[in-house]
Amino acid sequence: MENIVKQIHKILLKIGKTIAVAESCTGGLLCGLLTQNSGSSAYFILGVVAYNNKVKKSILGISASLLKKNGTVSSPVARAMAKSIRKIAKTDFGIGVTGIAGPSGKTPSKPVGTVFISVTAKNKTICKKFHFTGNRLSVRKKSASKALELLKALL
Repeated sequence: MENIVKQIHKILLKIGKTIAVAESCTGGLLCGLLTQNSGSSAYFILGVVAYNNKVKKSILGISASLLKKNGTVSSPVARAMAKSIRKIAKTDFGIGVTGIAGPSGKTPSKPVGTVFISVTAKNKTICKKFHFTGNRLSVRKKSASKALELLKALL
C-alpha cells in the first residue's frame, strides 16, 4: 500500500489537484494513508468519518430517504458521500466509502466484507461494490487499498 500512496502523493502534487474523503467502515484509515507523506496538506483538504447515519445526514447532507430506500451500505450512498464531500470541501476529487467491516452488522443480502467505494471528479464518477474476506481490520485495510486504486485510476 505504501507504493500506491507515494504514487498518488506525487501525482496530486504534480497536477495541483485536491481531494476530500468521506469514509465510514474504514474509520479514518483512508485519511491517514492520504496524509502520511509530508506535503500532503497541498492536496488533502478534508476528511470526515461519517460512521453514524446522523452524521451522514447532518454533515454530508445525505437524505434520510436515500438511506432508507437503499440502505447505508449501497452504491447510491457511496456516490452521494463522494459527491457531497467534494462539494463541501470544494475539491477536485471526492471519495466515499461505506461498508460492513464486521463481525456484526451483516444481513443476508449484505454479508461482512460488503463495501461500496465511490470516487468522483468534476465530470466522472466511479462506484464499485466489493466483497472482502477476513477479519475487521483486514476488511478495513482492503477497502482503503481499493479506494486508493480507484483514485489512481481516475487521476
